[in-house]
Amino acid sequence: MRLRSNLLLGACIAGSLIAAAASIAQNAAAPGGVFKQCEVCHSVDGINGTGPTLKGVVGRQSGTVPGFRYSRAMKSAGITWDEKSLDRYLADPQELVPGNVMPFSGIVDSAQRAALIAYLKTI
Repeated sequence: MRLRSNLLLGACIAGSLIAAAASIAQNAAAPGGVFKQCEVCHSVDGINGTGPTLKGVVGRQSGTVPGFRYSRAMKSAGITWDEKSLDRYLADPQELVPGNVMPFSGIVDSAQRAALIAYLKTI
């Protein structure tokens, strides 16, 4: 009886660990998957590309990365990038900053935006 209990307990623990690992993998992969759209133009290592680096974007004022040539609209937007402003921008960049030149129509799915913003907070 004790052996059966130990085996059952071991199976439950193993099942929980497998489920937890799958959940962690999905959560880690989600921002990266969404971020693939961004990394075409943006880096996370501090180097500007076609778009400005996204390293340190959370808390930064719009249009202020040194060495990047921003549109007039972005330079004058006066936005401090936080969760709320990033969510609005990522949903529809032209609505939040009319005249910006980023060729991106936005991310419709709010869960994907939230995952991306959570990722941006880590870089």
